[in-house]
Amino acid sequence: MADYYDLLGVSRDADADSLKRAYRRLARQYHPDVNKEPGAEDKFKEVGRAYEVLGDPKTRARYDQFGEAGVSGAGGAPDMGDMGGFADLFETFFSGFGGAAGAGAGAQRARGPRQGDDLRFDLNISFKEAVFGEEKEIQIRHLETCGTCKGSGAKAGSGPVGCSTCGGAGQVRRATRTPFGTFTQVAPCPACEGSGQVIADPCTDCSGQGVQQVRKKLRINIPAGVDSGTRLRVNSEGNAGQRGGPPGDLYVVLFVQADQKLRRDGINIHSELTVSYLQAILGDKLQVDTVDGPEEFQIPAGTQPGTVLTLKDRGVPRLGNPVARGNHLFSVKVVLPQKIDASERELLEQLATIAASHPKGKGGLFGGLFQ
Repeated sequence: MADYYDLLGVSRDADADSLKRAYRRLARQYHPDVNKEPGAEDKFKEVGRAYEVLGDPKTRARYDQFGEAGVSGAGGAPDMGDMGGFADLFETFFSGFGGAAGAGAGAQRARGPRQGDDLRFDLNISFKEAVFGEEKEIQIRHLETCGTCKGSGAKAGSGPVGCSTCGGAGQVRRATRTPFGTFTQVAPCPACEGSGQVIADPCTDCSGQGVQQVRKKLRINIPAGVDSGTRLRVNSEGNAGQRGGPPGDLYVVLFVQADQKLRRDGINIHSELTVSYLQAILGDKLQVDTVDGPEEFQIPAGTQPGTVLTLKDRGVPRLGNPVARGNHLFSVKVVLPQKIDASERELLEQLATIAASHPKGKGGLFGGLFQ
């Protein structure tokens, strides 16, 4: 007997998905309706038997330990000593079918139109683009219906033919003998995937798939007020559907780059405003940076370190209502000089004397500066 791993062309440590992909590829390659070469049908049966054994963890473990003798009785018949031995091929291939009724419903779904898969595209945008919105051009790769065969998967002048494995029924039955009787399992046909038909003469442009992967440019409208994690839905720009099914959708997930000076908190913007101690005492009109550009902003006299000053309506527009905006909040940082010359010291000492003699004492405008 040929080694089952060699038959499927996989390594001995292959996972379940690798086994399934290998079997599907070989089953299509050697299917009697597609491959008319001598020996193709025997090869089709061999790879089916190989996946039947390796597709179930229990029988695979026995095969790894004892070889073919561990999974077959006399004459190569399946060993039913442990209530059926190995799992059914189709039960492994198409999980979730509890019986004939469930399998029939699954086969019916496989026959009809199938919606295409949704796609995700991650898009980085700048801080300002998130605040005010922007139109961006992106390039995606998705599946579109093949223009040559119009999605049929068959060459021009040909079409699908009935599947010989299931006789066009789209499902197969298998009787398994156990010590408790004979059980019948029904599952979608693995050769035609439940459609009841196979492509005997596939379209060369899409290899019989009915869809092709293409690059496409799209213009995405980013609304004002978005933030990291915002998901934009673009209808019908996912993968094309199968058997006339509708396409999926494209979801653009936004990631906002941080700004060096500005920080966002909901619809408000925060930044730090550095002033001198004289500006804090006397007040001043300064140029400040906002998302709208430089603006003049009044620093009130007597501003204390750590004070938060508000510039109204210069924050982030509310998503869905761009007329309503948050505020820009400035945290004031007062910088004191580390060194002063003699003339500056003299002036400050005079100021200290005046502050000490002020009627309000240390509670006056300058009292706190000289405590």
